Amino acid sequence: MPRASGAAPPSSADSAAAPSTRPTLSKEARMETNRQLIRAAKANDSARVKQLIAAGGDVNAKDDIQDSAFLYAGAEGFNEVLKLTIEAGADVRSTNRYGGTALIPASEHGRVETIRILIAAGVPVDHVNKLGWTAMQEAILLNNGGPRQQEAVRLLLDAGANPDIRDPQGRTALQNAERLGFTEIAELIRGR
Repeated sequence: MPRASGAAPPSSADSAAAPSTRPTLSKEARMETNRQLIRAAKANDSARVKQLIAAGGDVNAKDDIQDSAFLYAGAEGFNEVLKLTIEAGADVRSTNRYGGTALIPASEHGRVETIRILIAAGVPVDHVNKLGWTAMQEAILLNNGGPRQQEAVRLLLDAGANPDIRDPQGRTALQNAERLGFTEIAELIRGR
């Protein structure tokens, strides 16, 4: 797609001199910059993400499968990209195609540092996705109960997550941990 003169994102040599205010782009240039931003986020290319944000890329713009640079970075644990998107005004309450915040897949995968970043940014810890699961439920139901999952649950509890929210089968996080034999996680929850 051709770009209007001056609408191209800056080169890496230009990024250091990028203005602190975001440029005004035509609709077409904005859409292309947003597409490039999401691609750069999915490639975990923090330098390119930074350039594209400076060029006017919207960290909340979503692609055809409802991924934004912020949501994808949070889900995949691309922490440098994630920090850039938060600094650029990411909507921490935004949701993906499953109706989940970035915290839910981060918790599912036990991405401990990512969970810390997302909690500090204010992502709601008790959000329920379209499957009826919270971040804590996914941390338990979709993994192995190992040390990273234990730390994920600990961080969520420390942030005030409610372990009594029930999944679609009517089970609490504690009931799921016990049912799956995740003794350490069950003890963490009982201790609250």
